Amino acid sequence: MRLFAAIDEPIKIIQLRLKNIWSRPRRITATYYAEWVLGTTRSESQGFIVSEFDSSRYALLTKNAYNSEFGERIAFLATSKKPHGLTADRDEFLGRLGNFCSPAALGRIGLASNVHAGLDPCAAIQMHVDLEPGQEEEVFFLLGEGKDRAESISLISKYQTQGQIEQAWRAVSRQWEDLLGNITVHTPDAGMDLLLNRWLLYQTISCRLWGRTALYQSSGAFGFRDQLQDVLAVLHTRPQLARAHIMKAAGRQFEAGDVLHWWHPPSGRGVRTRFSDDLLWLPFVTAEYIKFTGDASILDERIPFLKADTLKPDEVERYGQYQVSEETYSLYEHCRRAIQKGSTAGSHGLPLMGTGDWNDGMNQVGAKGQGESVWLGWFLHATVTRFARLCDLQKDNSAQYRRQAESLARALETHAWDGNWYLRAYYDDGSRLGTSMDSECSIDSIAQSWAVLSEAANSRRALDAMESVNRLLVREADRLILLLEPAFDKTKRDPGYIKGYPPGVRENGGQYTHAAVWAAWAVAKLGQGDQAEELFRLLNPIYHADSPENVARYQVEPYGIAADVYSGPPYTGMGGWTWYTGSAGWMYRLGVEGILGISREGNTLVIDPCIPRKWPEYQVVYRFGGTTYKIQVKNPEGVNRGVRQAWMDEEALQECRIPLTDDGQQHEIQLILGAKVSQIREKKAETGD
Repeated sequence: MRLFAAIDEPIKIIQLRLKNIWSRPRRITATYYAEWVLGTTRSESQGFIVSEFDSSRYALLTKNAYNSEFGERIAFLATSKKPHGLTADRDEFLGRLGNFCSPAALGRIGLASNVHAGLDPCAAIQMHVDLEPGQEEEVFFLLGEGKDRAESISLISKYQTQGQIEQAWRAVSRQWEDLLGNITVHTPDAGMDLLLNRWLLYQTISCRLWGRTALYQSSGAFGFRDQLQDVLAVLHTRPQLARAHIMKAAGRQFEAGDVLHWWHPPSGRGVRTRFSDDLLWLPFVTAEYIKFTGDASILDERIPFLKADTLKPDEVERYGQYQVSEETYSLYEHCRRAIQKGSTAGSHGLPLMGTGDWNDGMNQVGAKGQGESVWLGWFLHATVTRFARLCDLQKDNSAQYRRQAESLARALETHAWDGNWYLRAYYDDGSRLGTSMDSECSIDSIAQSWAVLSEAANSRRALDAMESVNRLLVREADRLILLLEPAFDKTKRDPGYIKGYPPGVRENGGQYTHAAVWAAWAVAKLGQGDQAEELFRLLNPIYHADSPENVARYQVEPYGIAADVYSGPPYTGMGGWTWYTGSAGWMYRLGVEGILGISREGNTLVIDPCIPRKWPEYQVVYRFGGTTYKIQVKNPEGVNRGVRQAWMDEEALQECRIPLTDDGQQHEIQLILGAKVSQIREKKAETGD
């Protein structure tokens, strides 16, 4: 059996090859079952969804004319040959008190062909195939949707044509190979290889960017901050996808500079909030895209704003359909307005937290408009620093942003340091959150990791902060990297709905993998390759399910990153919220960029590894258009970081920056890690040896 989706068309194909292995003729039955939702809830669907059967195309068709956005769309289930039976009645298929494990319809031959309005709707088609001994026959089912009846019929007719299924399968296979095969790694860590070679990128593209849905969150919405971060993971393989999404996100920005927290296509209806970080991801990701691709022309792309009155003082959020401005503005202007709106400051000179920064659950810390976020201070510093470089590209004044970054760094060092780590935030009343004196949430990881990732923190303090993370938040025995510790439970303060989770669940003291990946990358950025690889292993779901005992504890898929892993008994080590998580994209980048050191700056491949001392070598195959770069990195001195020598096609390189040229050839890159001769001489001079 093969199940796959056709390229660029809303259709899934279930292909079956049936063979009679018996010595006498056999009848083999193939049944396909699907449930229609079409924008309704289960209780609504019984009255709203109307089905019909097109006998000439062996197709069940259905629509929900009451849906304002999808009323003309036609969903379908079709087969490759005349069915023996069918039904659009869920009760008939499952049976009285029936269930999916043992549907009544599979215990008998035939279906009653109930297809009319008013049923509890589904789609079930059954085929019988009579085969002689040794005979084979191929059958298939088509499941899809068209924008109207004509498109649905056209899709059905196209894929019922002889040979079209096999052609579609080959095209899909080529597409996935092209999408997922740009980077192939071979390291001493087999679990890392399994994740980085296809799986993490597949999770990011299929679930986060295309489907935007999974078991734990059936949504379909775009999150402003969410998919902007996700597209950073596809820059090596699909930079044009990242470019398109950056402009899509800019189109969900208001004239005042703030943005929709999330929105649903195709209408664009969404929610305007007081989240303080959403808008800043637009300039941050735009700057990362330009640094990576060298494509500064995106700054000149023209995009309209959304138009609406700002939130009233007593409004926390507003859901609606918003008018689009007739005028268009450059992406550069969109980024500028985002920073202007996001550059707030409270009494300590730190950005206002609003009703949540990255952590939505801390929605009461700054709800009154006075609370300040330390994490947001680091992130704003990183954003304005990057935007200053864009100003230079546009020949605009960048000095104000560099002054802003310097001011933020001073405020953070003056008001956010707690002795061994950085605070998380200030409440509206000026009380501190994330101090060593707090009985709950005394330390929060993201305020420490972004002190490093922003490159804004005092170097000594940054080391101490990450040592505190390792000591207090990394639980090796449980294979966990906690978001914060201890969890909120009995405090009289109200940090927000985060406290509504039981201690150790999700953001409330569990492992929130998105943040855990940031912690691991911060360690790599400090040059601590041994610990960076150890933390990657702790996060790797393969090692959470590598024994029967671990499988019983973890309880979720070992091939998809989980958004969170619980830390409190009796659920310690149990995964949750799999697939639909932004940590998949960040985990991919941590492995490829943070540890293996593979990044790009325009048409230059930059290699700067940070690996464990125990690794003797590793290899990376990097594709650029039709060109293949085979990279071999050797570590004879057992170091974490530092390239001693580099060659390309046996010619020595002065620095490890590889020119990328789409010449259709194969190039050999060799790197030797270790101290350079000049460094060895300097060390000898210092010691007197």
